[in-house]
Amino acid sequence: MSLYYGLITGILFGFLLQRAEVIRYDRQLGALRLLDMTIVKFMLSTVLVGMVGIHLLYDMGLVQLDIKTAVLGGNILGGLLFGIGWAMLGYCPGTSAGALGEGRWDALWGIFGMLVGAALYAEAYPAIKVTILTWGDLGKTTLPGLLGINHWILVGLSWAGGIALFRWFEQKGL
Repeated sequence: MSLYYGLITGILFGFLLQRAEVIRYDRQLGALRLLDMTIVKFMLSTVLVGMVGIHLLYDMGLVQLDIKTAVLGGNILGGLLFGIGWAMLGYCPGTSAGALGEGRWDALWGIFGMLVGAALYAEAYPAIKVTILTWGDLGKTTLPGLLGINHWILVGLSWAGGIALFRWFEQKGL
């Protein structure tokens, strides 16, 4: 049943990506050049709303959190590869699928790249499991846990920061 929930929410998210025009190449390029913050505003809105929903469901006992380990080596290297791929293609993995759904055939290169990258990761996993994926292992930690504060304080601070950032973007015409 949870796979169906994932499918339904994925389709809804794709619909919202398309309606917000964040799968368009010019928006992607604008975000990379820091000239168009449409994608940043869309994704930050998603994170802020999701942050409230997840913590509310957790506090109500309706969900269990599965905290992944924070490994700096893997996160930094993965982030660099993600950024390089995004800059080279003009789509991130999620927007590649959305752009293909909209009929943009150039997004096939991104999807092909994701598949090749996944295969290369699977082949390299035995070697990097004992090297890169152990560098800077912080364990299963969260930001509120690191700071020693209640998660709702971080949610409130994130919302205040997000609203300030949105306001600044609007003032700058971004």
